[in-house]
Parts: sequence; C-alpha cells; structure tokens
Amino acid sequence: MSASIILETRGLCKTFGAVTAAKDLHVTIAPGEVVGVIGSNGAGKTTFINMVTGYLEPSSGEILFNGKSIVGTVPRAITRMGLARSFQVAQLFPELSVLDNLIIALAAAESPRPSFFRPLRTRAREARADAILEEFRLTAFRDARVTAVPQGARKLVDIAMALIGEPKMLLLDEPTSGVSVDEKNALMDTVMAAVRHHGTTVLFVEHDMDVVRRYVSRILAFYSGEIIADGTPDHVLADAKVRELVTGHAADGHSARKGASA
Repeated sequence: MSASIILETRGLCKTFGAVTAAKDLHVTIAPGEVVGVIGSNGAGKTTFINMVTGYLEPSSGEILFNGKSIVGTVPRAITRMGLARSFQVAQLFPELSVLDNLIIALAAAESPRPSFFRPLRTRAREARADAILEEFRLTAFRDARVTAVPQGARKLVDIAMALIGEPKMLLLDEPTSGVSVDEKNALMDTVMAAVRHHGTTVLFVEHDMDVVRRYVSRILAFYSGEIIADGTPDHVLADAKVRELVTGHAADGHSARKGASA
C-alpha cells in the first residue's frame, strides 16, 4: 500500500445467506480526506463501516489499514491501531455524567487492561476531560447525566470519546441522525474543527445531502451493496444513477420513487 493511502478495501463482499449486503467493494482513502458515504436504507453503507471496524467479518476480500490487513481483527484492537468509530446511536453510560463518560474513555485509552480497582477520577484525567469538553463545546453539560442532555450533545460526547485515543482515521455512522435541523451544522462545525485540529482522516455515513455537500471533499454512493459513484460532491450528486437511485431525483429533475428515503 502506498503511503498516500490510509485505508484500502479490495474486492470486499458480505453475504447473509442468499442476501448480498456488499459486493466487490474497492475503496482507497488518502490521509486527510473527508469522505461521505450516501445511499438509501439497506444500500450497504453500515455493513461496509462494520466490516472495516471489525464488527462484521467479510465473506471475502481484503481490508488494509496503513498497509496491514485487519480482516479478522477484533474491534478493540482495530481501535488501538488508530481506526476508531462512533455509532448512529451514541454508545454511552446513560446514568453517568458527561464528565465521567469521558474519564472512563480516558482510562481505557491509557492501557489495554485498565484497572477499575483504582480511582478513575484523577486530577490529570479530569483536566484532560475538561479540555475535551471545551473543545467540543460541552462544558455546560459537564456534570449532567447523559440522559438529561440533548441528542446533539450526546452525539458530540460519543465522537469526543472516539477521538480520545488520537486515531489516524475516524468513521462516523450518521452523526446527525436524530439531531434537529437547527443543530446539525453547529454539531458538524464542531466535529470538523476537532478532526482538523487532530489531523484525522474522516469517513462518515450521512442521509442529509446538505450536510454532505457542506463538509466532504468526496462521496461514495452505495446502491444494493455496490458503489455506483465515487468522486467530488458536484460530480456524484449530478450523476444520473445517483439522482435516480439514491437522492430520489430522476435525470429530468422530477422525483424518482426509488431511493427517496435517502
């Protein structure tokens, strides 16, 4: 793998019985790219993310991260290699405070086998957590239970926790899902500022085409387990197949029935 490629998939396939969820996926991503993944429900987007992060094992094909095969590697080990992710539904400890969620993530990032018999809330961890809260504009929610904070703030906590280990690449599964229209741009501005500051490559699944246009430099369009277009936002979103099958607009500008939920 070239030094100009951080993630590569070769002929990646995934089947569930007679159902093909991903077919012959060839993807290369360069360090520093911000890549959007679009497609209607069931198009194979999350299957792709789950294979790359170790939550699903491919039926065939190869996944290389920084030139090393990661097929068969467990998610925790992939994270420690520098490939982290957040989830469509934030994976948090709901009864704990925002601060304590970050402190637990910091403790886990410090050691492959953190000891939970020692005090978790040390001065050093608390200081680091406070810096993260400030970076992600979450200071106002510092001591609030996760269940008491807005959905957008929960998403930011989840993404902040994914960045704690300083990953080289971050995969986001629908970061604005469940977030109000008024909050989406503010949330993504915060996330993009953080990943630029940390020099992190980003790939994110997103249904909101306005968000995609605003934040990505490249789009992968999925349909029926395959990539039907790969290129700049202007190029992909103008593609006739993407307009018909993904964004719900036929080439003549009229709404298409297929993919309208994308």
